[in-house]
Amino acid sequence: MNIVLEIYNEPGFSRTVIVGAIALTVWGLLRRLTRKSSLDNIPGPPSSSFIAGNLQQFFDKHESWSFQEEVNKKYESVVKLTGFFGSPVLYVLDPKALHQIVVKEQDMCDVSEFQLDTIQLSFGPGLLGVKGEQHRKQRKMLNPIFSAAHMRNMTPLFYSIARDLRNGIIKQVKESPGTDIDILTWFSRTALELIGQGGLGYSLDSLSSHAATPYGMAMKGFVPALDPFAAAQFVLPYIRSLGTRRFRGWLFSLLPSPSAKRFKDIVDTMDTESRNIYTTKKSALEAGDDSVVQQVGEGKDIMSVLLRENMKALESDRLPEVEVLGQMSLLLFAATDTTTTALTTIIQMLAKHQDIQTKLREELLEVHQNYGEELPYDELSALPLLDAVVRETLRVFPPLGTLIRQARKDILLPLSKPITGRDGSQIEQVVVPSGAMVIVGIRGSNLSKETWGDDAEEWKPERWLSPLPQAIKDARIPGVYSNMMTFNGGGRSCIGFKFSQLEMKVILSVLLCSFRFSTSPTEKNVIWNHGVVRYPTIGISDMPQFPVLVETINEGL
Repeated sequence: MNIVLEIYNEPGFSRTVIVGAIALTVWGLLRRLTRKSSLDNIPGPPSSSFIAGNLQQFFDKHESWSFQEEVNKKYESVVKLTGFFGSPVLYVLDPKALHQIVVKEQDMCDVSEFQLDTIQLSFGPGLLGVKGEQHRKQRKMLNPIFSAAHMRNMTPLFYSIARDLRNGIIKQVKESPGTDIDILTWFSRTALELIGQGGLGYSLDSLSSHAATPYGMAMKGFVPALDPFAAAQFVLPYIRSLGTRRFRGWLFSLLPSPSAKRFKDIVDTMDTESRNIYTTKKSALEAGDDSVVQQVGEGKDIMSVLLRENMKALESDRLPEVEVLGQMSLLLFAATDTTTTALTTIIQMLAKHQDIQTKLREELLEVHQNYGEELPYDELSALPLLDAVVRETLRVFPPLGTLIRQARKDILLPLSKPITGRDGSQIEQVVVPSGAMVIVGIRGSNLSKETWGDDAEEWKPERWLSPLPQAIKDARIPGVYSNMMTFNGGGRSCIGFKFSQLEMKVILSVLLCSFRFSTSPTEKNVIWNHGVVRYPTIGISDMPQFPVLVETINEGL
């Protein structure tokens, strides 16, 4: 992965070959799209474009929220969308169908080949970039590292980093009292340092200054840089036969686009840093335990544990070096952007709901009086209002609003409740044809009024402070976390969701005891952009940021 996008320079390559390959691909595409589909009877919105179908509306950075909301309200639990050149795309909210997709038929309705290509080009063959037995082998190796027992060991380290964050914000507030603070950048840097120390045993950002490190800036810009290419996943599977992966990488490098160059530079920065960390970590482990203990994280970080377990594993179970490197880059991305977005949204909602912010602060101060500055893992996890605020934010505003899957064979999806077809018939099950794209509606499922009630779209943490309605339990949502799809379900559920929960709760338990957050006048210019991970910008800027007013009320417990 040293050079992510290589130049195709094999001899004998000519323009004739390119034109011929494209012509054959287009012919195959048109031949496929003129066939009738088993999804034709599923109701859905009319296509707005011959080329892009509904996909421009569904995934547009700014307009997608209103379009998805309209689709969720107007249609039933499965919806037929129109993809590129009229190809059918199935949007799924039905719990029983979701269970079939993410649990029972995971291998046969999995991440598309184009997505796997993109992930491997970006991060290498880590957990999200592989499938089948290779995926199961990696997950088996990683599962124990993300256990609750290991998270208990991480708690003191997380508190240390959270205090550094608090001190950095205090310094900025003193230097510029009464002015906006970009809380997203602080959270992005903190999340990077948390996964750096807790995940890799390596400090990536000391939080000692206002400015992010070059690596931090690369991570912050990854999702906006990827956005221009996100829609390609719906059309490029049809032209995967166009040369080798190396050749397709070369085509990408030729794109006359600043976004393409920016994306490549970001990926190269992440790869270089990951290789440097890996070399340092491996050398420390080979030097013996005393050397590891001297490192950040004292050998308890995820990568140190993974490398030790990998060395002890049977040859057949051991991960090759390229896959270990893939885990590193992927961990850094997956644990940074999602946690940053979730924390930023929580602060946004608490700034708008001062009564809940006050009650949460009181809850935290009371328990801190009993345990001091660092709350034990079990006590932190058991705080009812803190847990409710985190759960409700992740339900209403999941960092990832959708997931894309591709059927690798004809898939039969049973429905929890029949829907009415275009011809008026009652449809109790849907056949997804091989090759068709499926959109898992994470946010749509989380906001289902049939499951969560008429106030499903409202942010109401108090709903978690009493037993959940029976309708929620009866729905049997296949998500791994709290009857919602936020962290997905099945074998591709988010392996680090306990890590993420701990990060958020530790940071909130420190910041809310030290600061009062209020809505900034600048927030009226904030736009939440749809992307691989949702992110806020001020106006149409490409750089994620979120302004908030911060008042220091306690510089330390």
